[in-house]
Amino acid sequence: MKGAILVGILYQAEDPLYWAIWLFILFALMAFNELGRVKLWAGIALFAVVPLVLTVFVWPTTAAPGNPYGTGTWFNWVKTYSALAGCLGFIALRFVKWRGADGRTHHLYEKRWALCFPPLILAINIAEAVIRDFQVFGFGLWQGGIVENLWTISGPWNIMNGIAGILNIVTICGWFGIFISKDSARDMIWPDIIWAWIIAYDLWNFAYTYNCISDHSAYCGLALLLACTIPTFFIKKGAWLQHRAQTLGLWIMFVMTVPQFADVLAPIPTTHNPAAFFAVSLLALASNVALAVFQFRRIRQRKLNPLTDELYVDTKAYQRVVEENS
Repeated sequence: MKGAILVGILYQAEDPLYWAIWLFILFALMAFNELGRVKLWAGIALFAVVPLVLTVFVWPTTAAPGNPYGTGTWFNWVKTYSALAGCLGFIALRFVKWRGADGRTHHLYEKRWALCFPPLILAINIAEAVIRDFQVFGFGLWQGGIVENLWTISGPWNIMNGIAGILNIVTICGWFGIFISKDSARDMIWPDIIWAWIIAYDLWNFAYTYNCISDHSAYCGLALLLACTIPTFFIKKGAWLQHRAQTLGLWIMFVMTVPQFADVLAPIPTTHNPAAFFAVSLLALASNVALAVFQFRRIRQRKLNPLTDELYVDTKAYQRVVEENS
């Protein structure tokens, strides 16, 4: 039933083979994310060595400006390296240590300035997408059209979702509570990013991909978001941003390398129905407004500082994450 709704309202690819490929992509992203999470050597290979080789030998051709698949835009290049910067920065937070002059071992995650990196890279990635939504509105393609080799349509949904993204940035909280798990994987745990924020983010990000990368959104929106949300709820709780950065890095490297995938090899186009664009952006805006109202009320009632305090320490979701990773 749910699949029929997705096909009928949001997407028009009814060939079961394409949805089977979609499912394979979802599980492949989750598998490589898990490999990069539990093995340090794999994380370095996937997010440092592989992209270095691709940057020199592959992407200048497959992601050249003006290529017929739209991967040569400023946005794709910026998104690629900002995602990889996040992956490598989080690996550094998890594993970098040194012996100080006092003879003691010090860890990077103990430095408060280092804990500002995760919210900063997250906010930058959201802001990039917000700018793109507003840019698509500025194209004035009220009936739809091709821009940078991608079909898109301008409308109020771009403004609605841009506002949702700004609210999503404003509601990022509790980064000074980030810590490293005590198990062998040494995951970066951010307990204040609870399920409510994750769902609001997912709805906003899906609407962004639907609005701005419309015919690719089944992969870079739906599959990619599930690839980090499923592990957050069922495999390693509290490590959402780490899952998000790694799956995003994996996907965008794949797209930059095989740019024809979503258009030629396994296309799942949207219905190009303005009502669908409006609906997904309205849902994203409503969820982020609700989150912002709830969070600001919580800050006021508990007299918290949103820049230095954790907001959800008294919730079961927060406490469960801390217990499982301490």
